[in-house]
Amino acid sequence: MADGRARLIGIDVGTSGCKTIVIDDAGRVLARHLVEYPLSTPKPGWAEQDPDLWWQAAREGLREVLPQIDDLSSILAIGLSGQMHGLVPLDGGDRVIRPAILWNDQRTARQCAEITDAAGGLSGLLSMTNNQMLVGYTGSKITWLRDEEPAHFEQLRTVINPKDYLRLMLTGERATDVSDASGTGLFDVRNRRWSFGLIDAIGLDRSLFPCAFESHEATGGLRAGLAAEFGLREGLAIVAGGGDAVIQTTGSGLIEPGIVQSIIGTAGIAATALADCPDNPDGRLQIFCNNSPDRWHCMGVSMNAGGAFSWLRNTLSAFAGRKLDFVELTGLAEKAEPGAEGLFFLPWLMGERCPYPDPDARGGFVGLTLRHGPGEIVRAAMEGVVYSMRDMFELMRPLGVDPREIRASGGGASSPLWRQMQADIIGAEVVTVAGAAEGGAYGAALVAGVGAGVWNDLESACSIIEIETRQQPDTSRRSAYDDAYAIYHDFYGMLKPQFDRMAVL
Repeated sequence: MADGRARLIGIDVGTSGCKTIVIDDAGRVLARHLVEYPLSTPKPGWAEQDPDLWWQAAREGLREVLPQIDDLSSILAIGLSGQMHGLVPLDGGDRVIRPAILWNDQRTARQCAEITDAAGGLSGLLSMTNNQMLVGYTGSKITWLRDEEPAHFEQLRTVINPKDYLRLMLTGERATDVSDASGTGLFDVRNRRWSFGLIDAIGLDRSLFPCAFESHEATGGLRAGLAAEFGLREGLAIVAGGGDAVIQTTGSGLIEPGIVQSIIGTAGIAATALADCPDNPDGRLQIFCNNSPDRWHCMGVSMNAGGAFSWLRNTLSAFAGRKLDFVELTGLAEKAEPGAEGLFFLPWLMGERCPYPDPDARGGFVGLTLRHGPGEIVRAAMEGVVYSMRDMFELMRPLGVDPREIRASGGGASSPLWRQMQADIIGAEVVTVAGAAEGGAYGAALVAGVGAGVWNDLESACSIIEIETRQQPDTSRRSAYDDAYAIYHDFYGMLKPQFDRMAVL
């Protein structure tokens, strides 16, 4: 290493693109590259992708970032992150059987109910995994494949998640990590191992599931041919990494309890680290294994955050006859009064997961009057996403979680207005930190550094993360937002019977 600095690679397989970054041991991002790819929706409520898109995007990313590094021998390890819950079905020759079924796919409601029944009801399921079997989880996708595509299921020999397909391509090894395995719904998060009792109860073969490692552990080495292609060392360590919803919080420094994170990406995530694994009495939250071996991860995941805002942008752009950009839309929202003059947006455009596990939930605007224009419509949409985030943080309070500092991440964190809304609606300081904009790729690089011995543990790795911005709640707006939130919070219960009626239309 010419300058004595260690370098680490993080690769994140997202829903809309794959990001590859290189950082040094001071946490500075030295190179980055993003490759976008499409999402397939062959039927309403379905979401699929060809895993080869991820692999080709990762290869392109490596080819782009590595020439920017003057000494490739300084690269010590690669960490992986990826969209959680996706089913990548492999046959006996490690070939992909059919397109991957993604986290936001809504086809498995019947299978979720059947798995819950097989476990002895919700209480039995929670005793095995501490999590509900939600629509979108990998476990229900496997039984859907068995029910609906038996010819494909007959070929099935291994089940992996999206980031682990990259591992297979890089190393030839089938493996996962405990955080991503937690999101299958078939993992005993209390004891950080597969719940073979549940797997047996639903009639699946135990051999389908790969070994689950702690996030920093090496799971194989870079293949010789790829090492030659990229100019890297043969056998370069590929560490286990983590599911994106968990490892994004690691990239923001959420290892010690007491700090929470909001992620406004395609989905919305409210999360925190816990020193112990709590019971999850109604299963509305998700309790996963943290990337640190002695920590757990508590989160709520809304299916609709930045994705709902993107829908609004695309819709308004169609009417405007040109593509409206994010800055232009938030500029409209800034001109509207807080509370959007009584207009509410219900962001449940893809069903919902938390705080309401309901694939039949539907979105909408409530309270429209002749006074409302584009500014109020955009502001209501942004506020609706934050009300949903507050719903999730309120669920965490019985676990002792009291949001006092929110670390904002995801694409929504780039908006000062959206950050201020979070401070005002949730009532906590909102900060951004260096590296958070890189998403799961940054956390993946940090766990790679722990695996390579750059840092002793994730606590040490996260100590290099620096705060970049701070925004305090405005007390003059808090009371009005509390009143508005109380109205928003009641909408779901009022509309649930109508959602059920609409589902059969």
